This record gives sequence, structure tokens and C-alpha cells, in this order.
Amino acid sequence: MFAAYGKDAMKPLIFPIIAAATPDDINIEFYDDRIEPLPANIDADIIAFSTETFAAKRAYELCSKYKNENNITVIGGFHPTCVPDEAEKYCDVVIIGDAEDTWGSFINDYKNNSLKKRYISNSNFVLQYLNYNHICFSNKKYLPIGTVFFSRGCKFNCDFCSIKAVYPNKILQKDKYIIQQELKEIKEKVIFFIDDNIFSDKNSLMEFLDIIKPLNKRWACQISIDIAMQDDLLSIMKESGCFLVLIGFESLNIDNLKEMNKKANINIENYHKAVKNIYKHKLMIYATFIFGYDYDKFDDIDTLVEFAVKHNFAVANFNPLIPMPNTKLYKRLESQGRLLYDKWWLQEGLCYGETVFKPSMMTPKELEQACKKARYSFYSIKNILKRFIFNTSNHSIKNAFVYLAANIVSRIEIHKKQNREFGR
Repeated sequence: MFAAYGKDAMKPLIFPIIAAATPDDINIEFYDDRIEPLPANIDADIIAFSTETFAAKRAYELCSKYKNENNITVIGGFHPTCVPDEAEKYCDVVIIGDAEDTWGSFINDYKNNSLKKRYISNSNFVLQYLNYNHICFSNKKYLPIGTVFFSRGCKFNCDFCSIKAVYPNKILQKDKYIIQQELKEIKEKVIFFIDDNIFSDKNSLMEFLDIIKPLNKRWACQISIDIAMQDDLLSIMKESGCFLVLIGFESLNIDNLKEMNKKANINIENYHKAVKNIYKHKLMIYATFIFGYDYDKFDDIDTLVEFAVKHNFAVANFNPLIPMPNTKLYKRLESQGRLLYDKWWLQEGLCYGETVFKPSMMTPKELEQACKKARYSFYSIKNILKRFIFNTSNHSIKNAFVYLAANIVSRIEIHKKQNREFGR
């Protein structure tokens, strides 16, 4: 995505998923373009890429670089699942949706010389055991945090989110005994659950908490704000080792929340009470915001930063609104003629943080500068120290370490990525 390697990369679970779905008589090598240099040439029968939208241009370029008359190129992941017609132009085979029920069929067809152009997941499979300690991660420098998933999909249908484009009608969930086995075996003591929203319903969350509670793990998760006033769940989460929750606050403007169909947030009467109640249970908060919806004005960014600093969030992201392909947001802006580029992810020279559509109440440049200003302000040395001092949730030794490490890495990465061009 930009011309440097990151220090904030976590283990990509597509590696062990692909490994588990590949027959033993096939040798596999794994490369992570985010953290390590790639070979000048790859001598392989099949070269497969998993990509999301920001890295799609890079994936297409690499696909072209490594393609020859003797190999098969494959592209899968969120982006090609959303725009398979586009992805098909750059490779021999497109994997649409999950790998679990597509990759094995692809390999079998390859062996039988009967390849199809597309392999489409129906998401009707049962999530199986995954080896999170797989050798595919050896000698690769990731954050010392285990990445684990319990479920895929989300119960909400937000206007901007690509999750519903991939999982429109269902949530996939692992058997609780499988997740128990995985958590017992995983080497890392600190876990991040990458579920889109770990709070799909109260019963499944309670079962999950019962499983993880005796395992002596410290964990964080992405979760919707409707958890904020449920003291029974928050209490058990804390007891089971949870120390941080990532919550999408998105906006302080109710009209924006309605436009983005952020139902969980609309039903929260008061953000201040919600934050206070989460802090009552000694949990840290990683808050995310989206700026650029139709009721946002340039000066509103200051209010957003003040809110984030006032509530001493451990971490916060201030993201410019970016229309992701095949979302309701993208289709609406496209129909209104407000997209600045046809397929912005393929635009030559596009920079990190650059605006890709015409906002309603500010210029594209103002939106870009507003988010840059917010990031720099929130992660200023002054505000890092202020948020640390005034939030008692940060004061335990373990939480203090997480807080300081997260803020230092975030500060470094933000200053490095801002204004970097996509690609290398």
C-alpha cells in the first residue's frame, strides 16, 4: 500500500487456513508482502494472492510480474469477492468468498486439468480447527499478539461496511469446543479476536466467555457499542481476561449515524454514559471514527478529537470516509456522480489518506486535511501523556505497557504512512 514495511502487522490467518485445505503432497511457501521482501522470481506451479481493496493494485501488479506460461495465478480475499469481474482480468483463477470450501476444489481441479475461472464459496461449511502455531509464521516478524477468530460476519448492516457484501445473510460461528482447544494450544498469552463483531447474540457470547475464562489469556476484541450498558456481560468479559474493546463510535452526529445505518449507535442515548460504564469495568477502549458523511463540516473534526481525548481512549482511528466496492455507500455515491475516480483503488499515485469522493459540506482536500490533523493531534506527545495519566484503566503494569506500545507504534506508523504513495 505504501513504500515501506509496517511494524504493526499481525498474523494473517489465511496462511494456516490455506495450509489446512491443501493436500499433503503439495509443497507451499508463504510470503507476507507487508513485512518482508518478495523474491525476484518465484518458481511455482501455482501462485496465489489474498488481498483487500487498499492492496489490490499491488496484488494485480505482482500477479502480472510472476505470471508465466507454465504457472497458474490465483487471487482471493475480500476485494476480488466484491469485484470478481475486475479481478478476473488480472489472473487465471478467482476465489470468491471463503477459502475453506473453495481452495480444495480448486486444487483438485488443477490436478485433473479441469480448472474453472471462478470458485465461489456458499458459506455453508462448518468452521473447523485451525493451527494458530503453524510453521507458516516461522521467521516472520509480527506483533506478539495471537490472532484468533470465533465467528465471521456481523448482525448489523452498516452503509459503509464491506462485511455484508461478503456475508450478506449469515454469521458463521465455530463450535465452542473447537475454540477451547485452539485457545489452549495457542502460544501467545495476549489474544486479539478478529471477529467482525464478537457480540452476535448474548447466548453465544456467554458460551464463549465460559470457554475462555479458565484459560488465563489476556484478550481484546471488536465489539458493537450495544455491549456498553450490559453490566453482566462486561463484568464476565473482564473476569475472563478481556482488557480492551474496539468499538466503532463513527460519528457524534445523529444524522450521520442514521445515514450510515449505524443502528447500535443510534439506540445508545448517550455516548458519555456508555464510555463511563465500560470504564467502570476497567476495560480500555480503542475507538474508531469515520469522517466525511453528509452532515460533517471541516471544523467538526476538532469536536471529534476533543471527545476522544476527553474520554482518554487508549487508541483511536480517525478515518476519512472511503467508499469500498460493492457497498451501499459506494453504489449511492456512484449514482450521485460523487466519486472522484473510477475505481479509486487502481488510481495511479493515490496516497494514503487521500479523499476519493466529493463530500457534501467540505472540499475533498479539506476532508483529507481534517483526518490528518485529527491523527496528529490525538497522537501528539502531549495527548498521549494526558490520556495515559487521566485514565486509570491504563495504570496496571500490563495495560500501561499495551497503551504505551500501541501509541508509540501508532504515532510512528501514522507519520510514516501519511502522504506515501500506494505500491512500491
